[in-house]
Amino acid sequence: MTNLIQPDKEAFIALATAKMSFGKYKGLRLLDLPERYLIWFSHKGFPEGKLGEMLKAVYEIKLNGLEYLFK
Repeated sequence: MTNLIQPDKEAFIALATAKMSFGKYKGLRLLDLPERYLIWFSHKGFPEGKLGEMLKAVYEIKLNGLEYLFK
């Protein structure tokens, strides 16, 4: 028996529409943040809380070339 992981549709939509809440890129969708900015966060540390978790997810998505999932 194979247990398939079901994607969380609400989390996917939230990630697709979330916007940066501070700094130079305030108001920009997280998915549209420059890769170099996400790499900087990966070295310096992501913020605490939901925003940090979402930024980590976007970093992994871009790192693995999965942006097409949001088209």
